[in-house]
Amino acid sequence: MQDYIIITDSTVDLPSDLTNELSIKTVALKFNIDGKERFDCLDTESMDIKEFYNNLRSGKLSSTSQINPNEFIEVFVKYLDEGKDILYISFSSALSGTFASAKIAADELKDKYPKRNIKVVDSLCASMGEGLLVYMAANMKKEGKTIFELESWINNNKLSVCHWFTVDDLNHLKRGGRVSSIGAFLGSMLNIKPILHVDNSGFLKFVTKVRGRQKSLEFLANQVGELGINTKDQIIFISHGDCLEDAEKLKDMIKRKFEVKEVKINTIGTVIGSHAGPGTVALFFVGKER
Repeated sequence: MQDYIIITDSTVDLPSDLTNELSIKTVALKFNIDGKERFDCLDTESMDIKEFYNNLRSGKLSSTSQINPNEFIEVFVKYLDEGKDILYISFSSALSGTFASAKIAADELKDKYPKRNIKVVDSLCASMGEGLLVYMAANMKKEGKTIFELESWINNNKLSVCHWFTVDDLNHLKRGGRVSSIGAFLGSMLNIKPILHVDNSGFLKFVTKVRGRQKSLEFLANQVGELGINTKDQIIFISHGDCLEDAEKLKDMIKRKFEVKEVKINTIGTVIGSHAGPGTVALFFVGKER
């Protein structure tokens, strides 16, 4: 079997020890805060994550930028020159132009490396939802799946990765154009907590609203029961915007209500965090539908 490497984006928000263990390579998107552009990295923090979220809490703005085709070419060539094929699993094309940049890079390189396969797959996922898809794919690679089998599996199963989350302040998503002004206004009223998910097109969608943080966490937990499949065999992912205590509460709710194999928690990184903001709690699992 031809050797291949799995590459994805820093937006997977996975712990670096997990990506290292599974030999997952990541390409860093960028964020700009205080007029300085920095890399969103899993293994080396260009800004302490607590400092980043405290900056957002104090009113500072963070903007983000995608990976451009030349940056992808530089990354891809490294592995192509080693004789490896490439399976690149991208951040949702509905939320970033990163997928399009990777496609351009792959098209430019295919004539130079005619014996190599460069597969670029749109995950239609974000944060640890993208991370969960990549995690499952990397484990299947360890089991011996070929690059072609994995490409097919991802395309057939990516819409089973459920993304459910709540935010403390919808204005961060509004500034990035991810939700409407009306949605942001509703979210700021009377301790109303919005519930959102990523839909089948990879877009962020406002679903409903509940009153209070506890109710919002309970709503998320209940989605595992309503949509989850084979939960006793699942590893469920939770990510959070510098609110570990709430993430742990959600984990405890899920473990009390349902039989699950394991729950992994990690902090939302700087790129996703720039749009979701502090206080975000997100839940990811495999379900019968999104």
